[in-house]
Amino acid sequence: MRTLIASLLAPTLLAVSTLALAVTPTPQLPIPPAPTLPNVASYVLIDYQTGQVIAAKDPDLRRAPASLTKLMTAYLTYQAIADGSLRLEETVPVSDTAWKTGGSRMFLQPHLPVTVDQLLHGLLIDSGNDAAVALAQNVGGSQEAFVTLMNSAVARLHLQSTHYSNVDGLPDDNLYTTAFDVARLSRALIEQYPQVLQITKLKSYTYNKITQRSWNPVLFRDPSVDGLKTGLTDASGHCIDATAQRNGRRLIAVEMGAPSWSSGTDAIEALLNYGYRFYQNQQLAPAGKQVGVASHTTWSPMQVPVTVARTLVVTVPHGRGADVQTHLVWDSKVQAPFAKGTVLGQLEVTLDGKTLRSVPVIASTGTSKASWLGQLWHRVRSAI
Repeated sequence: MRTLIASLLAPTLLAVSTLALAVTPTPQLPIPPAPTLPNVASYVLIDYQTGQVIAAKDPDLRRAPASLTKLMTAYLTYQAIADGSLRLEETVPVSDTAWKTGGSRMFLQPHLPVTVDQLLHGLLIDSGNDAAVALAQNVGGSQEAFVTLMNSAVARLHLQSTHYSNVDGLPDDNLYTTAFDVARLSRALIEQYPQVLQITKLKSYTYNKITQRSWNPVLFRDPSVDGLKTGLTDASGHCIDATAQRNGRRLIAVEMGAPSWSSGTDAIEALLNYGYRFYQNQQLAPAGKQVGVASHTTWSPMQVPVTVARTLVVTVPHGRGADVQTHLVWDSKVQAPFAKGTVLGQLEVTLDGKTLRSVPVIASTGTSKASWLGQLWHRVRSAI
């Protein structure tokens, strides 16, 4: 009897069952390999909604970002606006340093009024180095302090192969990024501050009675493209970070190191057309849908339904939605009692053995710790 009781009181692992997710089959098309694009050093194409990589070539290759640096300058400026420390309509001073900054400019002058909104336009459309310096000085207090903020944001956004040493992208050995990090930063920028697209979609901007055409050549070829940024130095080559929206679906394409704007634009268009033609987004479960049941003998009640907090969507090749598989992985550190909404593990979505996405699953009800007698009864039931 003691042996039986001891075995019943032994630790019991969580049992997890995954519910079938309804997927509507679609006609399957042959999926060709991603474009090779030999003229560019690296590229990546991601789906904005899911963050999944659709196609890539050396996406983690460190490259000089040139004016793609200004994406982070814009990101931190919008963050300051959201925090209330800066206002779009606020007039900011222009220092002699900003005025005399070389390279591409929006033609600031020390005694000519300029607002934060105008500076953002000059930064993202004209690619003004003077605008980048003026924003950095007003947001961070100095360029040096702003660079510290930039690298802190790198850590928060998990941009693992990016480091900033200045605010405008002028050549520096300690200034580098990757196509993948640029895409991730762009996704965060659009997700958190979608108003940026109201600027980056513009084909020209006028300040100080000077009208400048946008540096983004894809805007002039593809009406579905509404941003984001370009960069060019001798070290970087021609770099384009573009986002497009077609039939309600947004993609982000980044190419780095093209030999010309024309070849860079060709590369971006090839990537966007590939992603839209051969891949689709498949909804697996709406927010709040039960996707499984977690069970543990130390819980009361012993079984807890689990749901996804956000609508679960995956990017898959056309016609492969029905082949997607899901698997629940429990977090062994979770112990009762816990409240409704507690993350109990991850739902892994795979296709052909490759993980597409891994999203948290949460408890749809709370639970307490079962008494020793309750635990004994749960183990007896589980053993039957």
